[in-house]
Amino acid sequence: MAGNNDSPLPVRTGFLGWLNKRLPVDVFVRNQLTGYYAPKNFNFWYFFGSLALLVLVMQLLTGVFLTMHYKVGELTAFDSVEYIMREVPYGWLLRYLHSTGASAFFIVVYLHMFRAMLYGSYKSPRELLWLFGMVIYLALMAEAFMGYVLPWGNMSFWGAQVIVNLFGTIPVIGPGLVEWIRGDYGIADATLNRFFSLHVVAVPLVLLLLVTLHLVALHESGSNNPDGVEIKEKKDAKGNPLDGIPFHPYYTVKDIVGVGVFLTLFCAVVFFMPTFGGIFLEKPNFEIANPMSTPEHIAPVWYFTPFYAILRAVPDQQMGALLMALSLVCFFLLPWLDRSPVKSTRYRGWIWKSALTIFVISFIGLGYLGLEPPSGLYTMLARIFSVTYFAFFVLMPWYSKIDPVKPVPERVTNDHG
Repeated sequence: MAGNNDSPLPVRTGFLGWLNKRLPVDVFVRNQLTGYYAPKNFNFWYFFGSLALLVLVMQLLTGVFLTMHYKVGELTAFDSVEYIMREVPYGWLLRYLHSTGASAFFIVVYLHMFRAMLYGSYKSPRELLWLFGMVIYLALMAEAFMGYVLPWGNMSFWGAQVIVNLFGTIPVIGPGLVEWIRGDYGIADATLNRFFSLHVVAVPLVLLLLVTLHLVALHESGSNNPDGVEIKEKKDAKGNPLDGIPFHPYYTVKDIVGVGVFLTLFCAVVFFMPTFGGIFLEKPNFEIANPMSTPEHIAPVWYFTPFYAILRAVPDQQMGALLMALSLVCFFLLPWLDRSPVKSTRYRGWIWKSALTIFVISFIGLGYLGLEPPSGLYTMLARIFSVTYFAFFVLMPWYSKIDPVKPVPERVTNDHG
């Protein structure tokens, strides 16, 4: 998707010349920035990819400094976090940047995923790009869950009990798998050691590899746009897309504006309400893990609650765990479930728009219900939202095919809506 990459590069002398002979910096900049042409009609929704990369870097950096003072162990983990908060210079800031960053990461990722669904960025030729993105999402969930357990607060402990025990519902291998994950007969010292090594080393390495593959797939297939028009099908005499502009400086400057707005909001949360009313950090997590004291209401952190609500909506735990797993698998099948000839919601009909709206309402509703204690009304609503959630995917091959569509323009439009 690069522009005219056959044009000669300027001859560098001095240090830059020496460096380019050994590390092709100029070639990289030309192919990936100044020579990578992106659609000229990107809008607000296209901020979230670069913001996700920003938060990933921030999480890695703050995690490194937190690791310098964190002491893994059943007897030391909670106290080391308290030491970071009270004794380490700016330790409270590092901790809150990291904990708030985890929630910010999922907010940005969920909006990034919604944009892909809004404009059909999972459809051909971007199926592999979508699949890499979904594997990144699963890796983020694993990373967040293990990081949530490490402070060894009471909600962390009991949340780990609930989540890990779900693997016990797998037929035949379930009980053995649970014991292997815990490294013991209960959530204890061995579990913390395993989660620490995975959270700090293994999963971040996998994430970095997946993000690299995601970006490579993006640059190979080219960026989608709000019109769903493939811009590289129409090029000028130099081989540059007629409806594209160089990513740098145009979108790097635009992304800097987005970064500024994001950091303003992010810092406001970090400095003024880092627990976000108990949603980002629950009150029981400021108490040390106690196997003899169960929190009044056990719930995972907010970004897992839509799937937790699906789990609780089913009386049978094994069936609930299966449905929770299927609720994630459905996203992987999206490129093949959608039979519409049109990518963007702009040119789709009322059936698709209604289905997507109901799905978003269902997802948000399940997220809220997962935070609340189970009750008759909440359980009934969770079941209704679970049905509409799965209906969005199961019925998609039918309704996406019969949905009336509008003619798609041959060139991208300047409508930024």
